[in-house]
Amino acid sequence: MPEEIPARARNLGWRRRVKTALGGMFDRLPSPLQAVVARAYQNHFDLVLRLRRRLRGENSYRRWTRRYDTLNGADIAAIRDDIERLAARPLISVLMPVGDLPESHLRAALGSVLAQLYPHWELCIAEAGAAAPQVARVVAEYAARDPRVRVAGRPEPGDIAGAADRALAIAGGEFAALMDAADILPQHALYLVAREIARHPEAGLVYSDEDRLDRRGQRCEPYFKSDWNPDLLASQDMVSHLGVYRTALVRGAGGFASAGGLDAAHGLALRVTRAIPPAAIRHIPHVLYHRRKAPGRDERKPLAVAAAQRAMADRLDPEPRVSIIVPTRDNAAMLARCVDGLLDRTRYANFEVLVIDNQSADPATLACLRQLAEDRRVRVLVYDHPFNFSAINNWAAAQASGDILVFLNDDTDVIAPDWLRHMAANAMRPEIGAVGAKLLYPGGRVQHAGVILQPGGVADHFHHGYAAADPGHGGRAALPQNLSAVTAACLAMRRTVFGEIGGFDAEHLPVAFNDVDLCLRLRARGYLVAWTPLALLYHHESASRGSDLVTERRGRFRAETGTMRARWHAVLDRDPYFNPNLVLTRRSVALANPPRISYPWRMPQSGPAPSCGR
Repeated sequence: MPEEIPARARNLGWRRRVKTALGGMFDRLPSPLQAVVARAYQNHFDLVLRLRRRLRGENSYRRWTRRYDTLNGADIAAIRDDIERLAARPLISVLMPVGDLPESHLRAALGSVLAQLYPHWELCIAEAGAAAPQVARVVAEYAARDPRVRVAGRPEPGDIAGAADRALAIAGGEFAALMDAADILPQHALYLVAREIARHPEAGLVYSDEDRLDRRGQRCEPYFKSDWNPDLLASQDMVSHLGVYRTALVRGAGGFASAGGLDAAHGLALRVTRAIPPAAIRHIPHVLYHRRKAPGRDERKPLAVAAAQRAMADRLDPEPRVSIIVPTRDNAAMLARCVDGLLDRTRYANFEVLVIDNQSADPATLACLRQLAEDRRVRVLVYDHPFNFSAINNWAAAQASGDILVFLNDDTDVIAPDWLRHMAANAMRPEIGAVGAKLLYPGGRVQHAGVILQPGGVADHFHHGYAAADPGHGGRAALPQNLSAVTAACLAMRRTVFGEIGGFDAEHLPVAFNDVDLCLRLRARGYLVAWTPLALLYHHESASRGSDLVTERRGRFRAETGTMRARWHAVLDRDPYFNPNLVLTRRSVALANPPRISYPWRMPQSGPAPSCGR
């Protein structure tokens, strides 16, 4: 399998010396020139990194699979040894409904099950009424070859979902997996599933990452998934390939044919996951399913993109009172545009705008504030203290009358008129602690699509720099989902929840990362953080505050980074909503070289080995 993870320590000393030298040169520049250099760094450094990755072939999935996801003889021997040590070896029933498909695809699928290194399985096959004549011959051949291959009687009229239910009826395993008859399981798929079940006997559903097979049978288009993400599952079937359920749960949920208009596997996933606690849902961050590409077989497409979210927003009656908090200082043009968008382009009636003036002195800004105060929906409040983003917003929240607080930067501008309705509808859900929006640069590229926690650092924006219409990795730039954090440039939450956690940390995080810290404290209390692309605004990022890289701000930024690392390092180093096979750069989601995953069959056997995933 994969080569050993290479040590990086030999490069750290050289890199640190270069970084120190460059930092010293930067500090000697005048402040205005520092700002120019900092902006150029932020805009262009990632382009250099992407070019370097391309030249080194680090974005080649084929090369990545050879290095990190291909079994060798030693791996196979180690896996077989590890199977013998498993505390439990559950029987896994692979349910395979078979319709009309090429014989070569069917043989490849059947052969991949027979080749599993984990031996405690049965393959339950049911032919759909539309199956081609050669299907029965091939199925009979494999049933004669291995007694673990079972066939569900004669074909009956009906669709694939009905055939899956017939396969389920003959399943004797404690767990069941649905497999399409054109797809392929890698040799270690059922082993890693069984290992996860053995280590987590409460598991009701185990799912893995997946990729595609092109028309030549080559692996492509990996989807490295989030850990359990209920809002994402509502819009996308993220668990079925490979998804392995406790069989009793599948039967208790009514099987496959009762999907209620949804794809059968997706409907089953929704019903089962609503019936079990999150701790019973396990994600293995390994590619354990190869899905063959074919027209019409793309379950990653947004299903009626966020139709459920739109319906939820439509049911928001009566509208809860919303207080939109907009801090500002000497930023008249952007403030006027921001508030105009709130008052004139927002399709929501029950809101107030609290403009918080933080020591403005510019005559144009003061005139703008006086004009805004003339609108009965706007209150202009004066915060006459040094700039502290957290303190300003905490103080403003105490003045608000709304059931929902929306923290909004003055350099934002409304795009979608229903943005506030979608934010409010999500914020009123009892399980949700905070809600974030999709923010675009004025040129149309993504500025914010949620926040991803960073190993060794703090956090950065998801899908930053992508085109607005780009679906992103696995479609996640276009779908409502749960994330670890969202930006306070546009963040909504119930006022009671804001009070429950004590607001932003004004003492330790006056400027940076206060929103990330807020979201992590919410999650620590059991709340989910939601992000919706249906709330769409422009954001002129840091247009009024400038870069944190210039000398006079860098010390404060380092202190805030230190606070976050000390407080949250265990969480920051393993974001459950970002796959350890990926890395995040400012303008891409790329393959991790090496991935931050364990290969459990190679772990020391003294004591319990770490889990594959969560």
